[in-house]
Parts: sequence; structure tokens; C-alpha cells
Amino acid sequence: MDDEERERLLERERLQIQMIHQLDLEHLEVEEVDYTDEDEEADEEYAIFLSQLNSSSPPQSSAEFTFDTYITPLHTYLGDVEDTRHRTAFLDGGAILNIPLFFLRGIGVVLFPGATLPLRIIEPRMVVAVERTITPDDIPQTIGVIRIHMDTATRRMKSASVGTTAEIRQFRRLGDGTLNVVTRGQQRFRLRRSWNDVDGVAYGEIQIIEEDLPVRTPRDAFGKLAPLSNMPRSQAVSYTVSSPDSHVKMQRSKNEESDSEASFESELSLVERKIHLSVVGSSYVHDTMDESANISGAKCKSDQEIRSNLDSRTGNCSTSGKQSSKEELNRYKNICAYPSHKISKAFWPHWTYRMFDSYLLAQRAAEMWKQIVGVPNMESLVKKPDILSFHIASKIPVSESTRQELLDIDGIAYRLRREIELLESIDLIRCKSCESTIAKRSDMLVMSSEGPLSAYVNPDGYVHEIMTLYKANGLALIGPAVAEYSWFPGYAWTIATCATCKTQMGWLFTARSQKLKPSTFWGIRSCQLAEEKRENL
Repeated sequence: MDDEERERLLERERLQIQMIHQLDLEHLEVEEVDYTDEDEEADEEYAIFLSQLNSSSPPQSSAEFTFDTYITPLHTYLGDVEDTRHRTAFLDGGAILNIPLFFLRGIGVVLFPGATLPLRIIEPRMVVAVERTITPDDIPQTIGVIRIHMDTATRRMKSASVGTTAEIRQFRRLGDGTLNVVTRGQQRFRLRRSWNDVDGVAYGEIQIIEEDLPVRTPRDAFGKLAPLSNMPRSQAVSYTVSSPDSHVKMQRSKNEESDSEASFESELSLVERKIHLSVVGSSYVHDTMDESANISGAKCKSDQEIRSNLDSRTGNCSTSGKQSSKEELNRYKNICAYPSHKISKAFWPHWTYRMFDSYLLAQRAAEMWKQIVGVPNMESLVKKPDILSFHIASKIPVSESTRQELLDIDGIAYRLRREIELLESIDLIRCKSCESTIAKRSDMLVMSSEGPLSAYVNPDGYVHEIMTLYKANGLALIGPAVAEYSWFPGYAWTIATCATCKTQMGWLFTARSQKLKPSTFWGIRSCQLAEEKRENL
């Protein structure tokens, strides 16, 4: 590139940047422009420059964030939609029924129970299917939504075996015969078979999946005493320097526990007793490993407190008094050495039960979501682990295949554990085609009150699930900014492709008002995200 061409490119960049900053709630005019090869190269170089320029911008602080995230889930770009006189229906698990199927045109969309899905119905046969569904007032207005994807082996489109029923909540009939529809996911189903009726409408015979109930760790499976490391320090000290009568009571409790254990074991067969004894030993090892750090710290601190406590009581007493103090301290050490969890009455150790405790897993998943993503707040759903598991699955910023994997999982605990693994592993956001790094986890930006990932539909009826980022690397912009049909009111969109492989990755959204913050952000299609590497999980 000679000096004259470089100067021309820099001048072009300055003009473009000035145009972006001068946008103030004015509608951009969209016009077709004939680009020469030279202009395309210059535009691509500028686009990469602009992408890198945005990537160096710091994240927006709350004071600089002025966009109303509660507007986004309303899907105002669909126009005025009417509420349907719907009757919500939750079918029994195992129920079999025939419903219209939507194999979504937007590749990579996975609908979960409780999630919102906007649809733009253009094809006449699909319009017929929706009209049939919303016309009767006495039946649930339900359709089936299922993901389709390209089979890499056969290079043909393939449908998933598990989908979600969707209830039509809002709709709008347009003058050209098309429909704008807003649906909400209800229940998972398994697709038994599918066919096209005489009108070409896709129907499926589905079976509603029976969901399990949240479970807790059985209270009677383990000892009733809490670990000593979790006891208040003052309580631990007063307990250990108690009278001889207290020590006798504690010893009697230990003996009763041993008698109870012996009685329990006597009722087991020889094989069951061997299993139980091996599990009890395993439980002690794992619980000791988990609590060793806390117990050591508690012992160290409490030893010092006990010494000072005993010294203050004895003062300059005789040798017999000091000997008594040492006995009290030794007694305390013996108490710490005794397993705090008591003897298990179950076949499996405590850590095994924690793996299947839906409420403990829900608490951990909600805390991790708060640390990594932040919005929306999941803490209110901790007491409803089943709803929480689907809510996280619908919002977690991962690839489409991983989201389908989450939908396929049967069991609340299994789904929550997989989500925890994913939240722990989310780091780099990469292009699916060339593995180029586009952004980092810390670059996520929440532009919707529903979270960093949501589904939107374009004028042609293609549904896209996009992740919003405040910065991205290695993306090239194509064409002008367009304000029409923007998913984020007040922003214009520009197509963004991977600068390495030229695959469309999503869009750059630019504020049309200087008062609107953030001034720019990126929307990346989830179907173009590389799959999470299992070995890192």
C-alpha cells in the first residue's frame, strides 16, 4: 500500500467515524451502492480497523448505560401484536398427541420451557398451520418447535429427537397475508414420527416427557450434628471446657451412636454389610478432605482461645491446676479428631448425595451465574430447581449443539451439573468455521432483561439466537448501517463477518443518538459459535 492509498484510507476512516458520532435520532437512508473491487478492499480494511478499535474500548459502567433492557423482550420490531385468548395447558407426562411442527428456518435455535420465541410466518402452509391453531377458543393454542441442523456426515438437514411445545401468546395479521407471532415454551417432548398433511403442513406425533421432581439429601441418612468447623467459635469453646458431666453425656452419645450403627449393620446381609462398610470408609475420607482446611483453621484459632480462657481462669494457680487445663485441652483435641459427620446410615457417602441434591445444585448454579453473567438474577428461582435449570439453559451463552444437549438431558440434577460445568468452562468465544477467537467471557454485555442470549426473527422469517458483547475481535463489517427492523430500538445494525473465513458472525449495533449508551455493541449468532471442548470441562 503506497502513501497516497494509505492517506486516502485514513481520510475515509475519519469521515466514517465522524458520521457515526453525528447520528442523533435520525433515520438512515438505505440505498444500493455499486462497489468496485478496490472499494471493497478498502471497506474491509476499515471494518477490521473499526472492529479492533471497538475491542480496545473499556466496558460500559452502569452510569454510562442508558438503554432500557426491558424493551428488548417486547420485540417491538414486530409491530402491534394482539394477545390471544389462550388457555394454558400442561399435559401429563407420557401423553401422546399430534400437533403442527415448526422446523425453524433459523439454524441453531433451541427452545426451552419458559423461554420466549418470536416467529415471522411467511410460507402459506405455515400460515395455515398457525391459523388452525389460533382459531378455536376452547383448545390450547400449541405448536411443536424442534431444532434442525446440518448432518456433517450426510450433508443433509436432520431434526433433533427432543423438542418443546410452544403456546401462541400474541399474533398479528399483516396485509400481505403473513403473520407475526410471539410464543412461549411449555413442555419438552420426544418426536415419535412426522408427516405432511394434504396442505403440506408438517405434523408430528409427540410424547410429552415426564419431568422428575426436585430432591433433597435425606435428613435421616446422616448424623444430626453439624461439622465442628461450622459451629460458632464461642459455642465450640464453651462446649470443650464444659464440666465432667457434659463429657460423660457426650461419651454416652457416642456409645449410643455406635450401638445404633451396630444395630443397623446387624440387619444387613453379608454383601450389603461389605458395601456399607466400604462406603462409610469412603465417606470419611471424602468428608475429611473437604473439611480438613476448615477444621485445621478452627482448631488453631480455638486452641489459642482455650489457652487464654484457661489461663485467665487459673491465673497463677498450682501445678495441679495447670495439669487440669492441659487435660481440658487434650479433651478438646480428641473431640476434633472424632468424625464430625457421625456414621452414615446410607449406602453412599455424603458427597454422593450432594451430587443429586437439586436444591444444593440450584444454589451453586445461581451463585455462579451471578458471578459470571449477572443478569437476570437467578436467586429467586433457587427454590424451584426445575424452572431454574431450564432458565439457565435458555440463556447460557454456548453453542447450539450444547444447548440441544441440555434440552435432551433427563433429570434436574443432571442438567444443573452440566450447566455448572459449562459456567466453569466458559472462557473464549470462537468462530465455528475457523476456530478464530472472537471474544472472551468477560466481554459479554446484557442488552436484554432476559440475559445475554435471546432469540430474534428477521423480516424473512429466519430466527437467530444472538449473544451480545461489548467488544469483539477479528470481525469485518459489510454494507451500510440500517435502522429499519432493528431488534434493539434506537440502534442501527451492520452485518459482521469473520475476517478470517468470511462467515457471517452477526451484527454490529450502533446507537443513533449520542445520548444512548452503549454507543456500540456486537450481536453474535449462537449457531456460529464453536462447540465447547469437553476435555476442558
